[in-house]
Amino acid sequence: MTEISLFESYLLSPEVQSQLPSGYTLRALRSNDYERGFLDVLAVLTEVGNHTKKEFEEQFKYLKQHNHEYHTITITDDSKNQVVAVGTIFVERKFVHKNGLVGHIEDIAVRNNQQGKKLGLRIIQALKYIGAKRGCYKVILDCSEKNVPFYEKCGFKQKEVEMAWYVPQEKARL
Repeated sequence: MTEISLFESYLLSPEVQSQLPSGYTLRALRSNDYERGFLDVLAVLTEVGNHTKKEFEEQFKYLKQHNHEYHTITITDDSKNQVVAVGTIFVERKFVHKNGLVGHIEDIAVRNNQQGKKLGLRIIQALKYIGAKRGCYKVILDCSEKNVPFYEKCGFKQKEVEMAWYVPQEKARL
């Protein structure tokens, strides 16, 4: 299968790419990233589930069809052909702010053996760049209390309060 990128490369920050360690590449999620360990990196963050390659491809196809909203990026270690860091920005259309756009950052994760190389910071910078290029009037994210200092270093300010309601497991599509 020919490798397909989730979205066009003009949305990727050349400045962030230039700040990565030598041999690392910032890029949009690709259709063959299942084999490069994309889901393994997400597992550092939370429970991912046991996706088959077909399930990954179906999800990728959906995201590709909606790539004006979904922008998942990766950083790869080119010498190992391995995904080492990931993140997503989802662009929401609003009625407020005259039909404004809001970027929601989600699923920031760095492979355990790659932490300490500022890859998480680079993922955040790249996602903020995408939000700005797409015309978002703000970019927001939710995080745990322990991660607040990291996100403040990335230029975010603590604001408001996050609330969550979890659908009972027997009713959720998991």
